[in-house]
Amino acid sequence: MNGTDTIHVALSGSLDDFDLDVAFDAPGHGLTALFGPSGCGKTTILRCIAGLNRLAGACRIEEDIWQDETRFTPTHKRAVGYVFQEASLFPHLSVRDNLLYSSGGRVKPAASNGVGFEEVVDLLDLDRLMQRGPQRLSGGERQRVAVGRALLSQPRILLMDEPLSALDRQSRDEILPFLERLHRSLAIPVFYVTHDMSEVERLADHLILLDAGRVVASGPLGVLQSDTTLPLALQRGAAVTLDAVVSDYDAAYGLTRFDVRGGSFLIPGSADMPTGSRQRLRIGASDVSLALEKPASTSILNVLPATISSSRALDDREIVMVLTLGHDSNGEQLLARITRRSWDLLELQDGRPVFAQIKSAALAPRRLPQ
Repeated sequence: MNGTDTIHVALSGSLDDFDLDVAFDAPGHGLTALFGPSGCGKTTILRCIAGLNRLAGACRIEEDIWQDETRFTPTHKRAVGYVFQEASLFPHLSVRDNLLYSSGGRVKPAASNGVGFEEVVDLLDLDRLMQRGPQRLSGGERQRVAVGRALLSQPRILLMDEPLSALDRQSRDEILPFLERLHRSLAIPVFYVTHDMSEVERLADHLILLDAGRVVASGPLGVLQSDTTLPLALQRGAAVTLDAVVSDYDAAYGLTRFDVRGGSFLIPGSADMPTGSRQRLRIGASDVSLALEKPASTSILNVLPATISSSRALDDREIVMVLTLGHDSNGEQLLARITRRSWDLLELQDGRPVFAQIKSAALAPRRLPQ
């Protein structure tokens, strides 16, 4: 990564009998998810970035050094926006006054990254809530205000610590579209802590896998999803997410064509997705089957040429493999999970050309920037 557009974190030490020893680089743009089981160190890392906890090491946000061997910038001097699990709004203040708390009640001009009062109110759809008190808001509305308040502190980085975990399903579904809207509109990087893979698939660009205070892997989401040496690809619900471009719409059958490197997918969709816009697709490993020849007659819409890039036995019954779309090995990668019997009957092996039959491809709600 380019050092001027990189977030560098290296931390080691103990806090309350918990040992942390991590080092990673993340892009200085987009959303980086910190993912792992409860107690793996996700929140501790966020608190150290914010300066709320102190461990030995380094923290650099692009060209700004917040911590190294000789310095430690205190929390109040770090340009951090922090969103906690609970919204923690001031109960005696209106939504407007909560939003403007960090600026002493004054509307400041928009920051150089484009984050200003009107922009935040519009992005989070808060205009109709401005005069309400926190007690008159739903859980999702309170969290949207908390996000807006963090953004209006004009941060260099936005830290979000499981912002949906305290919400019920309805409130969670209510706020997710706003997080997606922020993700494609913000110029500032976001670090997002979660233990819910569906949130990662829906929001993340970059992923840091954590376990027991250590970094298991770090990299672009799709790369880690399709790495059979990592636990993500070995789970029963393993999937990959692909960023696709809308290329056509078949009004007669209500099907939208999405292009990715190495092929195209036909998926039921609406006509309101303009040609050239980008969408995120989710394809489960269990929804991909293989054939040695392209079927002449099949109800499966998406049958794409591919090559088996690598394979791994899960046990004595199943095989998981990485498929590269296109027979030139330059396409996107999928996962496929098949029985060992099918593997043996088809005489499959790494490097063999096949046809991937995608029984189901889900269209994630997130629309990416054109």
